[in-house]
Amino acid sequence: MSQWFEKEDFWINFAPIMFDDAHWQEAPTVAQYVKKIAELKDGDSVFDAGCGLGRISVELAALNLEVTGVDIIQSELDAARESAEAENVPLKLINADLRTFVSQKKFDCAVNLYTSFGYCDTETEDMKIIKNIACSLKEGGIFILECVSRETSALYFTSGEIFERAEYKVATHFSVEGAWEGLRSQWTLYPLETSEEQIKSGNATPVYDHVFVQRLYSAPELCKKIIECGFSQANVYGDFDFSPYNENARTMVIVAKK
Repeated sequence: MSQWFEKEDFWINFAPIMFDDAHWQEAPTVAQYVKKIAELKDGDSVFDAGCGLGRISVELAALNLEVTGVDIIQSELDAARESAEAENVPLKLINADLRTFVSQKKFDCAVNLYTSFGYCDTETEDMKIIKNIACSLKEGGIFILECVSRETSALYFTSGEIFERAEYKVATHFSVEGAWEGLRSQWTLYPLETSEEQIKSGNATPVYDHVFVQRLYSAPELCKKIIECGFSQANVYGDFDFSPYNENARTMVIVAKK
């Protein structure tokens, strides 16, 4: 049976909700950080693992890098291609499952950004993705993973909120699975005219509802597993600027070297 992230209709409905204006606006800065962190030169190659709409891929290509984006959803790749054409940058796109995809071409750098990791049914599948990324890198290549962690989930936990986005009223609800082993997320879309009172009282009819669980890894645990998957070292930071991974961390950024 297909897992939820393999289903096209989910991304058609939720991509405009999850990738709001703020996330698009930060993309050029994130791309610049990637080039700096991996010490990439013009013409170096980057593998964007789970490229989605090409939010980062296009910006990396605009920095004179040779970028290949891989994603399982064709409609996302089509949107990425349109963005690349609009920006007049070259971008290679491949429709493939990261659990099985290993590139014959070896890259200087690989990225998996904006919490695109930890959604497989099993930890074994999660680690298979990391192993495949390692196999797709040159010796000495850099892998940058940016993701919600067990620590940041606890640090910034909220039970949910109601807001307007992409012509919908959106209600989110979050809860912890097990002993902080996973974060359960429910996203429900309502017609824009729906009031918060109707939603809170249960008297509103949703247009679309989706629940998923993200597996939560602690930073030390994931660094260790990344090394076990074929990397020589893995260091964790609280942001792309190499700030400490402590109580002030904005996110979890792991920089690993093959």
